[in-house]
Amino acid sequence: MKHIIIHTLKQAKRLVVIVIGFTILAIGIAMIVLPGPAILVIPVGLALLATEFIWAKKLLMAVKARFNRMRKGN
Repeated sequence: MKHIIIHTLKQAKRLVVIVIGFTILAIGIAMIVLPGPAILVIPVGLALLATEFIWAKKLLMAVKARFNRMRKGN
């Protein structure tokens, strides 16, 4: 019984992280055309999703690499 409760809590936490991550990511994407700091919000959403999805981690790494290249001027 205790195992089921722990498993359910882990799944609930995962669901909350996924919902919040996609919400923040969607807000960041909307900020591309709306006023707001999309360049800051999108990586935050990706960072949350990267805790659960490999594709988000790879995309976040690509965004970080592009940001570092832009910062260095190349």
